[in-house]
Amino acid sequence: MSSVEGDPGMRDDLAKTIDRVFEAQCAKSVRESAENGEWPAGLWAALEEVGLPHAALPESAGGSGLSFEDAMFALRRTAYHAAPVPLAETMLASRLLAAAGLKMPRGAVTVAPVVGGERFKLAGGKVSGKTLRVPWANQCAHAVVVAESEGKDVVALVSTDGAAGATEKNLAGEPRTAMSFQNASVIASARLENAASRLATEGALYRGVQMAGALERTLEYALQYANERVQFGRAIGKFQAIQHMLAVLAGHVAAASAAADAAVEASVDGPDLFMVAVAKARIGEAAGRSAEIAHQVHGAMGYTREHNLHYVTRRLWSWRDEFGNETHWQTLLGRMVAAKGADALWPTLTQ
Repeated sequence: MSSVEGDPGMRDDLAKTIDRVFEAQCAKSVRESAENGEWPAGLWAALEEVGLPHAALPESAGGSGLSFEDAMFALRRTAYHAAPVPLAETMLASRLLAAAGLKMPRGAVTVAPVVGGERFKLAGGKVSGKTLRVPWANQCAHAVVVAESEGKDVVALVSTDGAAGATEKNLAGEPRTAMSFQNASVIASARLENAASRLATEGALYRGVQMAGALERTLEYALQYANERVQFGRAIGKFQAIQHMLAVLAGHVAAASAAADAAVEASVDGPDLFMVAVAKARIGEAAGRSAEIAHQVHGAMGYTREHNLHYVTRRLWSWRDEFGNETHWQTLLGRMVAAKGADALWPTLTQ
């Protein structure tokens, strides 16, 4: 693939390509089997065929030739389809490796640690440490870990063989696995300044982008249902109360979309802490309120497994807490603004 930054035609082509992949490879049965622990091999192979797992990489590092903005658009569109694969994690791993000058392996790759405060140690080419809730670690052959070596942050590529422990599921049915390394050999490693902060911040950016995509689908489902469901002789979307709910939902989705776009634009060369914090906080707020409204519009139908709404709302509820929830990022924003002083508040908000 090649890209012209901001080219509407490229975005349209990307959306159509991704939509075709999911129509062919991600039927409801595939999502259900993925939640039961079966790897969706056909879907992942199709995503690899169109170059999405490496889309966040520059072409010189084996990427697809997309701009970072277009790669994030593609990630957002896969979240719109509730993709049951670790595409965000693989993209994040690829960017960390590229920033450290390391080569990205083939296949799905996860990242660790993802729980705040957890750290790995690296010495003599061996990594040690434990971490919880690593996304898809039980189904990825490799992990990119951030470790500490002689007081410096190091990015290391390791095998997950023998390191994956107990696996739980988040509310969306996605696997979250405990990992333990005891003097495990690393495949490759390199120092990267502030790698731990970058992992946390860029992880929040990717989750925000994914939530923006899931929110778009949530709004679409709500609008469709409101126009199709008839009560008292007319579609429920004609009732003022429902119209008000849909307007509030649309407002949250628009705000989330704008916040995601701004954070992506500011993070082309690396995650922008301030803009990512704004985005993750605002999108997390939108996720909670929007999922609530969408289920209210759908009534009892929205709470059944037969309807597709739950595939996106369960992801919204899960992703809003990963890589920091709204409270975490709002607190960080407050501290950042307070540290600059009162005179810097308006310039900071309007930069």
